[in-house]
Amino acid sequence: MIFNTGAALLDAIVLAVVNKDPEGTYGYRITQDVRAIIELSESTLYPVLRRLMKDECLVVYDREFSGRNRRYYKITEKGRAQLNMYVGEWFTYSKKLNRIFTGDSLVYTFKGEEEKTYD
Repeated sequence: MIFNTGAALLDAIVLAVVNKDPEGTYGYRITQDVRAIIELSESTLYPVLRRLMKDECLVVYDREFSGRNRRYYKITEKGRAQLNMYVGEWFTYSKKLNRIFTGDSLVYTFKGEEEKTYD
């Protein structure tokens, strides 16, 4: 992909991927799910996971798998609230971009003014 993916969008994508499983999911699986959408290395993913844990959006726990411990990441209530905020912002942002790319006029209403159309 030629577009850069900023920190907020990476956070939103990771939170959405982790949110899919109520029991949480492990790092390699998160990497694979994210890579299905955007190019991402594990060296990029793990700092995102650490930041989300520091921000209390994710918690981590270990679970035994084939005789080894596997680290799982689970979304918190704070993480769900953050994800909901990201989703709302994304829909607003992408709607505006789609209007620009498709050539549709944008309609804005400012306080105390009538509706105005901008091309």
